[in-house]
Amino acid sequence: MDKADYLKEYVEHIDIKAFDATGIINQMRKMSFTARETARAADIYLEMLRDEDCTVILCLAGSTGAAGCLQIYADMMAYNLADVVVATGAAIVDMDFFEALGFRHYQGSAEAADGVLRQNYIDRIYDTYIDEQELQVCDMTVKAIADGLERRSYSSREFIREMGRYLTDHAKKKGSLVELAYRHKAPIFCPAFSDSSAGFGLVQHQYENKDHHAGIDAVQDFRELTEIKMRAEVTGLFIVGGGVPKNFAQDTVICAEVLGREVPMHKYAVQITVADVRDGACSSSTLREARSWGKVQEGRQQMVYAEATSVLPLIVSYAYHQGAGRGRKRRAWEAIF
Repeated sequence: MDKADYLKEYVEHIDIKAFDATGIINQMRKMSFTARETARAADIYLEMLRDEDCTVILCLAGSTGAAGCLQIYADMMAYNLADVVVATGAAIVDMDFFEALGFRHYQGSAEAADGVLRQNYIDRIYDTYIDEQELQVCDMTVKAIADGLERRSYSSREFIREMGRYLTDHAKKKGSLVELAYRHKAPIFCPAFSDSSAGFGLVQHQYENKDHHAGIDAVQDFRELTEIKMRAEVTGLFIVGGGVPKNFAQDTVICAEVLGREVPMHKYAVQITVADVRDGACSSSTLREARSWGKVQEGRQQMVYAEATSVLPLIVSYAYHQGAGRGRKRRAWEAIF
């Protein structure tokens, strides 16, 4: 088999507008186990969207974008179902921005011979393939954006905004999350931005401009997101995965306290994860545990222990078909910077 034999079947992204999950969520509400957790998560998500004072923070970790959920995240931005995004660099760059440049993810096999994939320059994410040569084009596109910027430090939010600006003229796939966030003045933060295709491009940029280059300031990220929390006060977290994005968003309450401002804990929180709690991690503490740290209020929180591609489409489809984004004020938090 040659490379073309592996890269044949595209991953198709699910469209939550194409089906109404209201009926199944209503029935799951009367069930038990993961079904009832999913229904309660949908109810809490709807509640935070209908709270006129609430800023919704979407936290993304893991590879659900590559697995077929990119359209969900774009629709959450397009239809006013999220106000701020905190994500891994891979979720934003290697998945969303990558496909906006016209590239695709491919259906593969978890049983593939990885040595053969490497010979063909194919990267594997479980049963999903990426063309490494196309990913390197993404790297160099990030470098080109950095080359065109003033030589100074940027928050990841600032840099991703420039990526969105670039896509308004150069996107081959319109309507990506990065482009829509730019158009709607919604900030995207990647606190570990360099752990992605962006990192390779930025390293190349700095290597060629050792004494005078653009760089990413992760501390500025933390300060800016905390500034949003201090101004918004009422916030809800919609967390897919966990890890750094989840912890980064939760920690804004504590950071505000350090800065001398007492702000409310996050009023709402939903987390979809397969991580275990028994090793003390759960991809950064359970939502109940976060209460002990002063991060998340009790009462309107729900852990959903499920692989996200199986329940995320139901929850967001439910919110969309309930009309949760219609008439809801767009926060446009980018404007404060």
